Amino acid sequence: MLNRVVLVGRLTRDPELRYGQSGTAVTKFTIACDRRSGDEADFIQIVTFKKTAEACAENLKKGRLVAVEGRWQTGRYESEGKTVYTNDCIADNVRFLDSSNQGNSGNRSNSSNSNDPFVDDGKPIDIKDEDLPF
Repeated sequence: MLNRVVLVGRLTRDPELRYGQSGTAVTKFTIACDRRSGDEADFIQIVTFKKTAEACAENLKKGRLVAVEGRWQTGRYESEGKTVYTNDCIADNVRFLDSSNQGNSGNRSNSSNSNDPFVDDGKPIDIKDEDLPF
């Protein structure tokens, strides 16, 4: 049996970070995933734990594009005498697919890359065979 979910969507609101009684971080957020038709979307609740939960709470905001890998989990609880059924994606991995500073139009200043020895300045790299470790 296999229970594996892969989703891509945008957050509908900022994540909610809480800590359980044992001190475990838990973050919940909802993403909107477009259907194939393009004119409808599904709204899916994502649940993350521990370090992933803290990273999501710190880095994600409403509108951010994410990829989520995890498993589908159903549950139920009683509320005011009625049974409420839940469907959640329990995420093992969350990837941030867009920049957190979209307002900067994706422009990067050269000063931020000045310490990067691998910046492509358009010049060929001169490497001798004896400098290679293989």
